[in-house]
Amino acid sequence: MHNEIALTVNGTRVVVPSGATVAVAVTLAGQACRKSASGEPRGPLCGMGICFECRVAINGQPHCRSCQAICQEGMDVRTSE
Repeated sequence: MHNEIALTVNGTRVVVPSGATVAVAVTLAGQACRKSASGEPRGPLCGMGICFECRVAINGQPHCRSCQAICQEGMDVRTSE
């Protein structure tokens, strides 16, 4: 079993502990998940998938809640940054 997972966030390689959420990877990459309609950076707020503030695209699928998705090896995460 691997103890670390490597994935990319906006093209930058990020290594996280096995079992970490995509929100953790986005944070470690120094990125915001998305921008609000007025351009403000947004990130995880509730941490339990209710608020949708942490939406990202995962492997081309838009509007995924990063606080609910577990990182997988080679995953491609894109934010609206």
